[in-house]
Order: sequence, then C-alpha cells, then structure tokens
Amino acid sequence: MAASTNSSPVHGDRDLLGQTVMVIGGSSGIGFETARLARAQGADIILTARNPDRVHRAGTELGASIAVFDATDFGRLGRFFDAIAVPIDHLLLTGPSPYQAPLDEFDLDAARRDLDAHLLLPLLVARNAAGKVRPGGTLLFLGGGCGRRAATGIAFTAALTAALSAATRDLALEIAPVRVNLIAAGSADTLPSGTRPAGRVADPAGIAALAVRLMTGTEVTGATFGIDGG
Repeated sequence: MAASTNSSPVHGDRDLLGQTVMVIGGSSGIGFETARLARAQGADIILTARNPDRVHRAGTELGASIAVFDATDFGRLGRFFDAIAVPIDHLLLTGPSPYQAPLDEFDLDAARRDLDAHLLLPLLVARNAAGKVRPGGTLLFLGGGCGRRAATGIAFTAALTAALSAATRDLALEIAPVRVNLIAAGSADTLPSGTRPAGRVADPAGIAALAVRLMTGTEVTGATFGIDGG
C-alpha cells in the first residue's frame, strides 16, 4: 500500500479525530466525497480503486494512503487485507453502477459480473473486515435504490438490492460488535427528482453526510437506509 502526501485541509467538527477510515472505491464520486468529509473530521484515510491516475490524485488531495487494484479480483482483495497492519475504525465499500437491462436485452455475463461486484464482494469484504475493523466500528455498503418501486428493466438489480439488504441484517449479527449498514442510494433513472417528496434526488455530498453520520453514531446496525428523495 503506497502512501501519498500528507497535506490536506482539516476543518469543522472533529468527530473522527484519530480514527482510520477505509474507502474501497474511493477515488471519485460518493466514495471520494465520503473520504473527503471523514478527513475533514480528523480521520486518517485509506483509499483503494482500480484506476491508478484517479486514486493517486485523490490520495494526494486528501493526504491518504492508497492501494491500486480491482476489488473484484478476490485473491488480490484478500492479499490487500492480509497486508494491513493498522486497525480500521470504519470501512465503506462502494461499487460500479448497477447493470440494468430489459429481459429481451439481458446479458448473462454482465449480470454475473454485477453479482460479483454487488453481492459476493460485500460478503468477502465483511469476512475480511471482521478481523480488521475495531469492535464497535462500522462496515458500510453502498447499494442501489432499485426495488423500492416497480420499473421496467431493473428486475435483476432489484433482486441484488433486496439480497444485499437481507445480507446486511444477517452480517450485523455474525460480525458484531462491528456494526453493518447499507445505504441504498436512489437516482433519477426511475422517477424524476421534481416528482419526489423531497423535490430532489440524493447527490454524492448528501450520501457522504449520511455515511459519516453512520460512522460516528453507535446506535444503528443491520439497517438499510434509502436515500432517494422519497
């Protein structure tokens, strides 16, 4: 695991001061926003991603330690965890955009890759995190919001979403006292933001704020949090 520069602005609340936050898939989007907010609250950051340029830029900006690999290479994932020498307080696992297609265009190989990324990977991360995350720390999964309402072309993604929510409940028992929660982040794909009760859909900053809240709070585990504007 290579370390980048140590310069990063730290300001605001210091609820994570002295703690270590790992983000798998943290070089951009929600993962990076969560790492940035955790860093601002005093955390040391470990970022992983498969794109070398992006993860090096993110690491330099946040003063984070970095590792470059594809998390769905499960052998490489295991070696990464084996090499970690410092305890982790909180771990967020993000993932690629979910595969969606109507039945007449459904691609089995693409679906199998999605199964790896959105169900098998969380289970393997949980197995590894059980021995690396401090008791009372947090394992957070980031999933999609599909399945809360019916739509065409999302049957497979909705099934994965439901499966990960069920797995989250069971993992919260199996690896306790590590807390396990799922953020089901919706998008504008199935319902325009203006028709939602909140008047908008979730953006990376809003999802990151929820992720950090779940890290700093100690009262919730085994839960799925939908954040999609209603």
